[in-house]
Amino acid sequence: MRNLTEQLTQYAAYHRDRRNILTHFVGIPMIVLAVAVLLARPVFAQWGAVAVSPATVVTALTVLYYLKLDVRLGAAMAVLLALSLWFAQAVGAQSTAVWLTVGIGLFVVGWVIQFIGHYYEGRKPAFVDDLVGLIIGPLFVVAELGFLMGLRPELQQAIEERVGPVREAPPARAA
Repeated sequence: MRNLTEQLTQYAAYHRDRRNILTHFVGIPMIVLAVAVLLARPVFAQWGAVAVSPATVVTALTVLYYLKLDVRLGAAMAVLLALSLWFAQAVGAQSTAVWLTVGIGLFVVGWVIQFIGHYYEGRKPAFVDDLVGLIIGPLFVVAELGFLMGLRPELQQAIEERVGPVREAPPARAA
């Protein structure tokens, strides 16, 4: 298994344009919410306020993976994914029409935003070459947010040493 720096570096190689990263700040949370919503049914059991559904299982396994990669980022992801699960359970308890409209709507719009970002990037999404990118994407967004706040400069430096800094302007095109 690749470590945190290797995983984020692999993903970051496909995300060096600032506009692409900004679209991911919107698109990835929408997709994460969509998947949680769509997996919130069926409910297998109820443990207090927690409805045990495919969304609960996927969330728990994903949090364990993130924690294995990095405790601090994993803890942040645990909080964010718990909020996503809470939202998903609330939507999943609504009518089928509401559940599907919210889930599919978030999913489609989120992916449209992602592909707009990759148009700016001029490169295909990371998951096309490595499906693990689908799991690393949300972690990448949280790490990038942390970098913008001045957190984990050593991690940011390690990534940038391997794939270069984030570009503020589009790359020069060959004539």
